Amino acid sequence: MGSYIETNDTLQITREQGFPEELNYEKHKLKPYKAEDFKDKIFEFKDKPNIRVYHRPPVRNFLAQNIDGKWLYWGLIHMLEIHHDYIKNTTSGKYKIIYINTPEEMKHAHNIIDRNENTKYI
Repeated sequence: MGSYIETNDTLQITREQGFPEELNYEKHKLKPYKAEDFKDKIFEFKDKPNIRVYHRPPVRNFLAQNIDGKWLYWGLIHMLEIHHDYIKNTTSGKYKIIYINTPEEMKHAHNIIDRNENTKYI
């Protein structure tokens, strides 16, 4: 008998799961956000399918927005809390943004980090 737990280095979530409403790619291209803009803000995500474990601070996790199955890499986070629901088989938690990619870095992030052509947003 065993169990399945997925270890992640990327928090990839949709708006419905808790991707920050404050982050908008079109606005970011015009006036780039900085991590300092969200210095004291704690974000929450919920109902990520499956039981997942993330790196804990001071190790970073990548933050990717899932937009219709395509991934937009926004930057780096520290995972602050994780909650597992073993009945629904989901993971929820809290995180803090520690770095936001510039629009230019976002253009290259998927090619450097991921390389899965099926999930490439830019």
